[in-house]
Amino acid sequence: MGNQGVYLTANGLKKLEDELEHLRTVRRQEVAQRLREAVQGGELIENAEYEAAKNEQAFIEGRILELEYLVSQAQLIETVKVTGVVCIGSTVVVKQNGKKRETFTIVGAAEANPKAGLISNESPLGQALLDHKVGDEVEVIAPAGALRFRIVKIK
Repeated sequence: MGNQGVYLTANGLKKLEDELEHLRTVRRQEVAQRLREAVQGGELIENAEYEAAKNEQAFIEGRILELEYLVSQAQLIETVKVTGVVCIGSTVVVKQNGKKRETFTIVGAAEANPKAGLISNESPLGQALLDHKVGDEVEVIAPAGALRFRIVKIK
């Protein structure tokens, strides 16, 4: 695969941009205010508050850098043309032996949220599904052993 950027849907990119904007405009000011209040308090007991505010500031600045990188490297997953083959952006309906059907959309790692049905193209299941067609069976090696999924539908 190599380093091909950060795969995001338009919705996923907007969420990252919104978080970045919120951190830059709102959270930076809030933490700067906390630092000012901690310094003005000036008592030894307030050092804990100052340390907490400094740690929060470092976290916010780190997250801003991370988000700036993700947004700068973003490669939009276009609305996928259904070609009959699973690719990033595909929504795939799979069936595991004896279980009900499950639906997953394959997205980039930055946007993955398995509880919401968004699985990373780098996850074991995401990797197994890529480049397969309806009717194909794929095997995923999990801690509990090998799991087999049959691709029922690609949307």
